[in-house]
Amino acid sequence: MGNTIRAFVAFIPADRCQNYVARDLREMPLDRMVDLSGNRLCRFPVHVCSFQELVKLYLSDNRLNSLPPELGQLQNLQILALDFNNFKALPQVVCTLKQLCILYLGNNKLCDLPRELSLLQNLRTLWVEANYLTKLPEVVCELSLLKTLHAGSNALRLLPGQLQRLRELRTIWLSGNLLTDFPPVLLHMPFLEVIDVDRNSIRYFPSLAHLSGLKLVIYDHNPCRNAPKVAKGVRRVGRWAEETPEPDPRKARRYALAREESQEAQLPALPPPLLPTNS
Repeated sequence: MGNTIRAFVAFIPADRCQNYVARDLREMPLDRMVDLSGNRLCRFPVHVCSFQELVKLYLSDNRLNSLPPELGQLQNLQILALDFNNFKALPQVVCTLKQLCILYLGNNKLCDLPRELSLLQNLRTLWVEANYLTKLPEVVCELSLLKTLHAGSNALRLLPGQLQRLRELRTIWLSGNLLTDFPPVLLHMPFLEVIDVDRNSIRYFPSLAHLSGLKLVIYDHNPCRNAPKVAKGVRRVGRWAEETPEPDPRKARRYALAREESQEAQLPALPPPLLPTNS
């Protein structure tokens, strides 16, 4: 998922997404969007903050670890991409941009998020994948309009119970974490449409059949012995999903052993060892 933002930008028509060289950007673009991605910037060009009508700002794939307070002048900003940089903490000035709807923070070095993030009450999409989070910051649970949360490729072991407050949340991506149990709080969120817990360490899945809004659950690459039960029409991606019937739990071990034996039977026979020859 780490390159998703790059794919997202790629789908924007070329005439609407020009990649600027910072020194050449002197006037407000007509489309109110600036893309400075991939410019190896170590410092944000402050003169961009004079474009107070700016709506979209892409700073992906640079070397930034701070932002100037002047960024707070961009009060019309709705999309801000800071992924693939060197941020160890989210600059406080970002939390003053109250019109933000989409915030990309993936592939940085964040261990936490500031309490002031709760000021972004218009935020609909938050990407914090591939950081150093060992727990989901509780401030995320205060973003009441959040619809998409991508927290994959961190070190999360559980989710806070307050997450169920996010009644607008529809999609949650948790792949590549350290979950050993399916997060109980998700069982109390019937409005969820997509749950991704791929590449964790979950051994047992409770029934998800009561989640009336669920459309897709991704649970592949877990050491589970059962597939999550879901309501009719819900797509599952993982072992024993639609294309393969789930075995009876009592037969799970026998099923695995039989498969291993059949694989071994298909291995080509090894040639006999070479005998030493006299020189």
